[in-house]
Amino acid sequence: MYRFLLDIPKYEYDSFVENSEYCNLLQSYDWAKIKSNWQHIHVGVYQEDTLVGVSLILIKQLPLSFTMFYIPKGPIFDYTDTNLLNFFFSNLKKLAKNRHCIFIKLDPGICIRELSPQNLDVPYKKQTQEIIMHLKALGCIHKGFTTYMKETIQPRFHMGLKKCDLDLYLSKSTLKSIRKAQKKHVEVQEVNQAGLDDFSRIMKMTEVRKGVHLRDRNYFEKLLQTYPTAHLFLAYVDPSVRKKELLNAKPNKQVNEELQAIEKVCEKYPCKTAIAGGIMIGYGNYCEMLYAGSNEDFANFRPQYLLYYTQFQYAFNHGYSYVTMGGVDGDLQDGLSKFKLNFNPVVVEYIGEFDWPIYKFLYFLAMKLLKGVKKYGVKVRK
Repeated sequence: MYRFLLDIPKYEYDSFVENSEYCNLLQSYDWAKIKSNWQHIHVGVYQEDTLVGVSLILIKQLPLSFTMFYIPKGPIFDYTDTNLLNFFFSNLKKLAKNRHCIFIKLDPGICIRELSPQNLDVPYKKQTQEIIMHLKALGCIHKGFTTYMKETIQPRFHMGLKKCDLDLYLSKSTLKSIRKAQKKHVEVQEVNQAGLDDFSRIMKMTEVRKGVHLRDRNYFEKLLQTYPTAHLFLAYVDPSVRKKELLNAKPNKQVNEELQAIEKVCEKYPCKTAIAGGIMIGYGNYCEMLYAGSNEDFANFRPQYLLYYTQFQYAFNHGYSYVTMGGVDGDLQDGLSKFKLNFNPVVVEYIGEFDWPIYKFLYFLAMKLLKGVKKYGVKVRK
């Protein structure tokens, strides 16, 4: 006998998610606080007195008192249990109709295959098509096995590292870049809220360089305040220290070229400064690298290599078994992918997004209007 309940207690909810194979930060209880511009509900399914499924549902208010539901990396339960699946979706539909929800967007955290940079030709897990078939039978529309991050709200492909001895696992070229950063006196420190101003400045530089819109200081502060397991790391360097070393070194072509480059940097940055940073959050048995950025003026100092290395070491030393570096394009040809590939990561491919129309006519009308808006060049923020 199943029971569908609202407002599941935080401890019970998080305990279930953290121990699930589908554990994901975006389904944590407190993610609702991060998405404070959405309304939310925490729902759960009990079998007798045992919690067997949960979901954080984000609710966006639409015109004319309508809403849409969004379930990031969820819901979380055993998708191969068709009785549970049918019960959950039956009650979810009742809840959606009660809230005048036009459609529900689902983004289940179901890994359908794990790839390596050396082997991208891996078959999907055998239950992949079965799960898609069951969801389609309920009326869900699979948005497909998309490739690029711009095609979905959450990327379908992520890169990450399983727990390992980094000094043995990483390639010689990556370790060389890490040592290069250390040789140039780059230091990485955990700074948390004390480093927010520097981190926000670095992220603004990253926005301008990449032509994208990221997050502001208030958002980063909210992450650090909401999650006790959130950590902000910054890479610092005083370029004048390296300049003095070069001035005292025996002149040669390499020294002269580096000295010429570093003199320009020292003019702009005469003292110790933050040159790269990243926020990661631990949840369950894994860590999520959410945001990272760098100052391009210090590209030759290789701070990102030492920053990532430090974050990986911190996570593994504190008992986490996996660290995700976040989303990438599925063809692995973008600049972000090429940098992350230096760490010989696992590439995780997720099942993708589904739309579940509750009021079909309104849903298809909304999709048609949205397509028209995009066609005429109006930007729609996700």
